[in-house]
Amino acid sequence: MAGTTRSAHERNTGLVPYAFVGIGGRGPEDVVADDRGRVLTGVEDGRVLRLEGLAAPGRARVETIADTGGRPLGLELLPDGDLLVCDAERGLLRVTTGDGTVRVLADEAGGERLRFCSNVVVLTDGTVYFTVSTRRYPLDRWIGDIVEHTGTGRLLRLAPGEKEPEVVLDGLQFANGLAPSADESFLVVAETGARRLLRHRLTGPGAGTAEPFVEDLPGSPDNMWRGPDGLIRVALAGPRIAALDLLHRARPAVRRAASRVAVRAPYRPLGFAGVVTVDDEGGIVHTAVDRHSRFRMVTSACVADGRLVLGSLWERGVAVCELPGPGG
Repeated sequence: MAGTTRSAHERNTGLVPYAFVGIGGRGPEDVVADDRGRVLTGVEDGRVLRLEGLAAPGRARVETIADTGGRPLGLELLPDGDLLVCDAERGLLRVTTGDGTVRVLADEAGGERLRFCSNVVVLTDGTVYFTVSTRRYPLDRWIGDIVEHTGTGRLLRLAPGEKEPEVVLDGLQFANGLAPSADESFLVVAETGARRLLRHRLTGPGAGTAEPFVEDLPGSPDNMWRGPDGLIRVALAGPRIAALDLLHRARPAVRRAASRVAVRAPYRPLGFAGVVTVDDEGGIVHTAVDRHSRFRMVTSACVADGRLVLGSLWERGVAVCELPGPGG
């Protein structure tokens, strides 16, 4: 059974960035690290950036490697060095990191345009899985879906050689980050709107089914990243809000009315930053939280050069932290 409570070896630590690295663009929503310790991210104006030297933030270098012409969100490095990009405006893209060529892999499913592709992973056989957070709201009105609790998120699969993805999971509460298990027997899927992770089985008994993996997280899970240590870093984009939990139990008409107010109101994230580290049994290994953070709305986390690097949909740069855990 998947672990849904804190494991016995969990450590609770603070999450205090020791450096902020400006990158010349707003909203590095996802951060992923390559095998050379460089970090790739996408920003609001459509550029895909490569950051190098974050272990010494004062000497960090920022390089533009592509421009998607849309809004890049989730990223996944391919074995040949190219990059898969979930673009909230253009769909699922492949970026050639050598010359910046951008190719659309999928922009619709079942005759419906893909808007708000969120995160993506690729398995060793070349199968691509990616999420669509909501079928009802665009990125700039994402809070409307969180408030209305629409349950219109999806997990899609694009098989090698295929041109159109198939829907493998529907009815998700703001589908977001993805991470495969070490043996690729299942995927971990973040439901931001439900504060939980799901396990979607790919092989063995129950293949094709989903079940809770980690529930009742201390915040809203966003992007996930599996590191070389075999652990999955789950970014928490915001804290648990009791009033929102209560609203989610209200009638649909009440939630819709609240969402109309939410999308018109000025938004500013709370001073909260969090990263939860989980293992393949669903156990929580580390919880690192700062409830008075100056770096807000942490939407991703990866490890590069022995440091924890945080991305954010809100900030104009990335934060660099000490790596929580033994020796960190």
